[in-house]
Amino acid sequence: MSDLLTPGYVPGQAQPHTVKNTSGYIENAFPGKEDQMVQVTDYLSGKAFIPAALAQNEVSWFYGNLGIDDMYFASESVESIANHIMALYGAKIFAYTKNDNGLDINLERETEEGAVYIHTSRPGVSQLYGPQHEKRIDSKYLDVSNTERAYRLESYRSKGTVSSSSSTQLRTYFVRECSFVNPAPTKEQETDIRETADKSFLEKATDNTLEIYSVIMKTALSRTGPVIEMFEVEGSRERRLVIAYKQQTTQSFFSAISDLYHYYDLYSTRKYVEQFSNGITIVSLYLNQIPKSTAPPIEHSIHQIIKEASLIYCLPTTPLQSFFQTNKLSVQESIYGYIGWIFAQHFLNRLGSEYTSLVNILDQNNSTHQDVLTKMKKRLRTDTFTRDYILEIIKTYPELVKLLYINFAMIHYVNPAVNSLKPTLSYQRLRTDTILTEEELYEKIKRTTSNSHELMVFESFLIFNKHVLKTNFYQPTKVALSFRMDPNFLPEIEYPTKLFGMFLVIGSEFRGFHLRFRDVARGGIRIIRSRNREAYSINLRSLFDENYALAATQQRKNKDIPEGGSKGTILLDVNQQDKPLVAFEKYVDAILDLLILGQTPGIKERIVDLYKTPEILFFGPDEGTADYMDWASAHARERGASFWKAFTTGKSQSLGGIPHDTYGMTTRSVHQYVLGIYRKLGLKEESCTKLQTGGPDGDLGSNEIKISKDKTCGIVDGSGVLYDAEGIDRAELTRLAESRLMISNFDIAKLSPKGFRVLVDEVNVKLPSGEVIDDGLSFRNNFHLNPMVQCQVFVPCGGRPESVDLQNVGRLLDHENHPRFKYIVEGANLFFTQEARLRLERGWFSWSKR
Repeated sequence: MSDLLTPGYVPGQAQPHTVKNTSGYIENAFPGKEDQMVQVTDYLSGKAFIPAALAQNEVSWFYGNLGIDDMYFASESVESIANHIMALYGAKIFAYTKNDNGLDINLERETEEGAVYIHTSRPGVSQLYGPQHEKRIDSKYLDVSNTERAYRLESYRSKGTVSSSSSTQLRTYFVRECSFVNPAPTKEQETDIRETADKSFLEKATDNTLEIYSVIMKTALSRTGPVIEMFEVEGSRERRLVIAYKQQTTQSFFSAISDLYHYYDLYSTRKYVEQFSNGITIVSLYLNQIPKSTAPPIEHSIHQIIKEASLIYCLPTTPLQSFFQTNKLSVQESIYGYIGWIFAQHFLNRLGSEYTSLVNILDQNNSTHQDVLTKMKKRLRTDTFTRDYILEIIKTYPELVKLLYINFAMIHYVNPAVNSLKPTLSYQRLRTDTILTEEELYEKIKRTTSNSHELMVFESFLIFNKHVLKTNFYQPTKVALSFRMDPNFLPEIEYPTKLFGMFLVIGSEFRGFHLRFRDVARGGIRIIRSRNREAYSINLRSLFDENYALAATQQRKNKDIPEGGSKGTILLDVNQQDKPLVAFEKYVDAILDLLILGQTPGIKERIVDLYKTPEILFFGPDEGTADYMDWASAHARERGASFWKAFTTGKSQSLGGIPHDTYGMTTRSVHQYVLGIYRKLGLKEESCTKLQTGGPDGDLGSNEIKISKDKTCGIVDGSGVLYDAEGIDRAELTRLAESRLMISNFDIAKLSPKGFRVLVDEVNVKLPSGEVIDDGLSFRNNFHLNPMVQCQVFVPCGGRPESVDLQNVGRLLDHENHPRFKYIVEGANLFFTQEARLRLERGWFSWSKR
């Protein structure tokens, strides 16, 4: 197998950054250390847990031999230090009783203002069990840091060991809440490190550190993803990494980066995390190689760490993380396995030939037959291969993940034209005498797996590898992973209209697709939120089908214009519902990686392009993205895209666009259908009653309120249900629409005695009729089907696709089989399934005839 090399790295070539062999920070010095030692000794003697004859020795050893940084002694009380010494002494006694030379020490103190952690630490080893201090620091302090409240960190490895018979050292972490010099810098001030830094950082950092951080900070402000710089240390093999990124654009990065350098047999002596009031985080790592390591020398491995740090930034944690931590998979292999898991969730062919035969036998025009097929399709997709079941299979065969990754890498890895380059550790571990062909790999999978389900899961990996046309997986810098797919693997029975283009995008906050039916196609980008885990599971299962159906709908909508139809979806992860903008920015930037030719070594390089044809995508606003079109267009311009002006519609006039929401373009066209019905039937708008899904906070919903003059009786939005049979106060509705506020902000004093509001978080709500609503969320989700709703017109301006399907469409009919709504104008795409629409139309025409 030919060596696969680290892009852009030439061993022995002079590196641009060298620093002196100093810490870069003013050393912590505690002048009261001697006096404190005396006080600690006296405290211990008074407690008598340690024999008096040994107390002095234990204190002297703790203060002198361990080499704990003075910051610890300056920040901790006498009582706290004494307790830590007693805990350490107790650990020694416990180890002695077990004839164990190792010591397990975990000390901590947490407050809202910060924390101190001390634990035993073997250099270069990730801890899979126990307190997991770095993960706790990530989740409790670093991941939540923002411009309003942030935390800085200093971490030190003790110079001495915990005992004369052990090589284990102590690792200390000091977390402190930041006190910024200028908490709210202006645009001009945000690039000044002395304006935006924490006060204690400015007191400790040397001029050289300030200069280094300042340059990196300015670069990070202008970049979507991380900025990573490496510094050699004069007269030493130590390497220092400085990584800057925007706050809250990644999670668990601090702990994940530790796993990364541990994989290469490196350990840190110091670690710093600094926060700035301009929204930038800077992580600084002081790295050395473990003595007697058999891994490649730090001079080589550090460059691989730099490259893989961008992968870690994209996906800091995955369900395969433990395989990486235990060296069973490399970071590239584990993330590839995660991507394959996601692909299998959406595209594992679980319907089978029997389903295809049944489709051919049953009558497509028979609604009962269609109902059976729909239910069977959902059951097969959800019950046959669950997410957990697929993951369990993948975890059972890490050796197959390795082989499949080689197959993927041999196609998409860019091999620099420098024959003397050192192969990376990841590829050295994967070297085999013979590269398996696709047929040989398939036979290997068949021989290794034990049943048909396992075979199908790994077959999906092969399908993925075969149909990736280009990817940013090996780009030196990236914010999310993107894949341009050949959609020919999609079964025609499920997706009868062939897609022209397909993109899969995966980030730490989301997953998403972009689908189009023509080369030149336009459609909106939709953000999909989930209120809870159950809703997320439902949205996850239907994500691709929803995207396909939305793109197909847009294709039909665009029948009279030159452009075809497309659609993009961004499904926020269940724990990332507050990150729509971050997810959108990463989605756009990752797709641009595949549209724009990389020409900047070490940042954006050329990728393997099997498509071999330039592509341009055109995005528009949709649910949750109307306010983001300006950013996307401006970012495309910053990335050097020649098509930036046409990249998005709905942007500001200053960027050459027409803001859709300002002019209500979609709403006005939908509303014309409503007005056309009124004209045709001689109805007066002011006297017609209406139910509307999609509230005053949305694009369609707010504009529908503004331009209509009807008697709106019901509104359903993300916050709940607002209903008044007498008609909802128009002035109050307009106020909400102007301010883009949900109905949770409606002044309920303006409801009639028959009116009510039920929010999704409420339970046991008593309505004016006396009915008690047990669960506000369920009530909201099904309100359009509730028989209490009696309106002439129903205008869906929002809501989830397939809210009305064959299974529930009958609930739109009353007990005499008459439609409860006389007129339905569907503004929200796919609110009704096609089968439900046909069923409703048949019922409607029968009722009209009578």
